[in-house]
Amino acid sequence: MTNHYALLEQESLLHLEGPDSAQFLQGQVTCDAREVDASSARPGAYCTPKGRVVCDFLLCQLQEQHLALRLRRDLRKHSAEVFGKYIIFSKAELDPDNDEWALVGCWGDTVAATLKDIFGDAPDACYAAVQGDGFYIVQADSQGKRYECYIQRSRQTPLIQRLQASLEQASEATWQLMEIDAAVARIQAATSGEFVPQMLNFDLTGHISFSKGCYTGQEVVARLHYRGTPKRRLYRVALPTGSEAKPGDALFGTGSQSVGNLVNLSCSGKSQRALVVATVEKLDEGLHLDSASGPELEVMELPYSLDSD
Repeated sequence: MTNHYALLEQESLLHLEGPDSAQFLQGQVTCDAREVDASSARPGAYCTPKGRVVCDFLLCQLQEQHLALRLRRDLRKHSAEVFGKYIIFSKAELDPDNDEWALVGCWGDTVAATLKDIFGDAPDACYAAVQGDGFYIVQADSQGKRYECYIQRSRQTPLIQRLQASLEQASEATWQLMEIDAAVARIQAATSGEFVPQMLNFDLTGHISFSKGCYTGQEVVARLHYRGTPKRRLYRVALPTGSEAKPGDALFGTGSQSVGNLVNLSCSGKSQRALVVATVEKLDEGLHLDSASGPELEVMELPYSLDSD
């Protein structure tokens, strides 16, 4: 298998600097910010007080007192505005305009060896990280075949050039298709504020710490975890060839009432797959785009179990 890279132009870093950066996030997000350091990143989400997900992210420590949230570019400014309402009493500053870092997805059976050759080291566990002068690498899977590399353009252009020379370029859509196959949901502008974390399976993918203490929306998230069962869950589906769809589109079963929404989709070659949130009890009726008579989606196996329900 050839090793590949893709420029992740739909992703961005929301920078947060200052001595109170981690403490501020600890009271705002679903993951435990205390677990993030130079060698460990954490996936998480930021919710409204009503428990609806504003954005998902991967929280990284680029330097001492310098954190970054990797999130979708179309949500960076909005997320910064929401965070900004609460940060005024903290010794920390948000920077939603910093595009100094190039974000690159790398994958392949032997890509870890290539990254070690270029950067001098590579992570060896899911969400483990290594960093150096002007670069940060985090492993994005448990098999050691997918990595995210963040490279400071002004200081480390040679590293970007070496990546491009050592790996075969592919599309960002291919990277997104791998995220879909891993069933890791991504919030985009069209779906911000629409789902509670459990609808996105974030309680199963490591995005939520149920022991960290209070954060914005925690009461709603914890109540559903300890006292309820999610009525909707995230599923992986295949779309019929030629189907036109976009994040946020409604899904239907056999009736006229919507039973869910499309969350993410990607088309690479002839493959068009998506992640959808759908009512668990309606899944056996089938899922259709736009209406009960619209294109039917093929529900595919998830890479993890929903048995915890």
